[in-house]
Amino acid sequence: MATAPRTPLIIGNWKMNGTIGESLKLVTVLMQSLKAPIGCEAAVAPPFTALYSVGVTLQESEYQLAAQDCFWENAGAYTGEISPVFLKDLSCSYVLVGHSERRQFFGETDAAVNRKIDAALRNDLKPVCCVGETLDQYNAKETYTVIERQIKQALVGIGARDLESIVIAYEPIWAIGTGKTATSGYAAEVHAFIRNLLGKLYDAPTADLVRIIYGGSVKTSNAEELLRESQIDGLLVGGASLDGEQFAQIIKAAEVKAVAAQ
Repeated sequence: MATAPRTPLIIGNWKMNGTIGESLKLVTVLMQSLKAPIGCEAAVAPPFTALYSVGVTLQESEYQLAAQDCFWENAGAYTGEISPVFLKDLSCSYVLVGHSERRQFFGETDAAVNRKIDAALRNDLKPVCCVGETLDQYNAKETYTVIERQIKQALVGIGARDLESIVIAYEPIWAIGTGKTATSGYAAEVHAFIRNLLGKLYDAPTADLVRIIYGGSVKTSNAEELLRESQIDGLLVGGASLDGEQFAQIIKAAEVKAVAAQ
């Protein structure tokens, strides 16, 4: 029996950019450029300080709200951290975990990513688990070894029933904010490896339900080409998502993919 096509997913990660006013202006331009995504899902991940205001603006729309990180405990003496309970209270649907910048600048480990995934799932949030290799690892042809380790450790204790709620984001670190983009063919090969790995860890039908998205210098000029690949289920967009009109164009590329899959 044929598996239903996976719904394309586009997430705009605004990182540490945008005051509340700037964030509201950005999301307003986005919604004016594209009133609602059709056949795909689209989410924005503003800074924590703008989550509430952006969430209120999106409340009656088809757009979803994502957070850039969360802690693994619901409450307690963890100064400066953000509880997944708080994110759910703000009507977040998705939360990024293990983004390369969290790993690079804050020493986030695979074990921490695993705990955050578990916490997100407990609170009915869909974790977007980010994995990817550095330039040195890429040049040393260690991409698959690194990604296998990251995914295996991130999914420790996670049952097959929860896997469908998890999104895997492949983000080659050497392509983030550098202007360099993995070719669509290379990205598709890595995505196929990830899906095959999930099939071994769980089973093929379960693995086939998981959305695997690509992140790394995604822009309007390469979004459509990347999304033509059957193994690429969506995009994690950084800088280009800070322009509402550009981000709308990237979402439209996902709409084309959704129509083609029908």
